Amino acid sequence: MTSVEETLKKLKAKARPDQLEGMAQYGMTAGRRLGVSVPDMRKMAKELGKDHELAIELWKTGIPEARIMAAMIDEPEKLSEAQMEDWVKDINSWDVCDQVCMNLFEKTPLAWKKIFDWSGRKEEFVKRTAFALIACLAWHDKDAEDAKFVKLFPVIERGAPDERSIVKKSVSWALRNIGKRNPRLNKAAIKAAKEILRTDSKTARWIASDAIRELESEAVQRRLRK
Repeated sequence: MTSVEETLKKLKAKARPDQLEGMAQYGMTAGRRLGVSVPDMRKMAKELGKDHELAIELWKTGIPEARIMAAMIDEPEKLSEAQMEDWVKDINSWDVCDQVCMNLFEKTPLAWKKIFDWSGRKEEFVKRTAFALIACLAWHDKDAEDAKFVKLFPVIERGAPDERSIVKKSVSWALRNIGKRNPRLNKAAIKAAKEILRTDSKTARWIASDAIRELESEAVQRRLRK
């Protein structure tokens, strides 16, 4: 197994401290961030290969890029619910959240359960993770039946009034990605959005309007017709 020290040394060699200010402006929390690009992390992860034990050690460092790498190299079949709970409590930046969802969490059957668990939690990034997972599954899980996504509309409706930007944007992302999956879900998502539009929450109405605007757009409709 490649050691965590060796991996961190390689990560630090790719560090771009000059990028940190710009990343912070996009809401990527600084902390111990190095400034390594996602393409560089993907290349390193490919070279390392899958390694559950190294992933655990990288996560423990608390370095955002190391945590993203951890998600890239971990083995989904070894992912336990306890590990998911431990990791989600540590997430403190939207990019780490989304990368963990798309590189690891979405690849386990536990993802569907955790959506319901986490969407009801109060912690900002735990809640973000629930809706990011919906968006990622709608995007990547080609075998999931439409009914599984239809069951998530009440979850989205409950999350829509959350005024926190990190959560609000993920709820919109989730609804829009479901609606871009196929023509049937497009109609169902637009219908759900119109119901949300009637609520007395300004944030919820923003999410609904954002979704309807994209899902009814000619670009999306043209793609769905194909």
